[in-house]
Amino acid sequence: MRKIVILLPLVLLGGCVSTAKTIVMAPVHAASKGVDWATTSQDEADRNRGREMRKQEKRDAKARKQAEEERRREAERRD
Repeated sequence: MRKIVILLPLVLLGGCVSTAKTIVMAPVHAASKGVDWATTSQDEADRNRGREMRKQEKRDAKARKQAEEERRREAERRD
């Protein structure tokens, strides 16, 4: 009987300990999530750099095509 009296509160307090842990850890988890959102990982930086390089290459190709078209038109006007 004595063992039951000792073990019963421990079993009942298990949920309280879990809840207390969740409450105590919530600010830590929130802060770490905020830091994660505020910083850029190396993978994200590489992906963004690659995207920007592809956009620049596309702009360069478009400008090169326009310049070639303009040169072609100028050559036709001279002839």
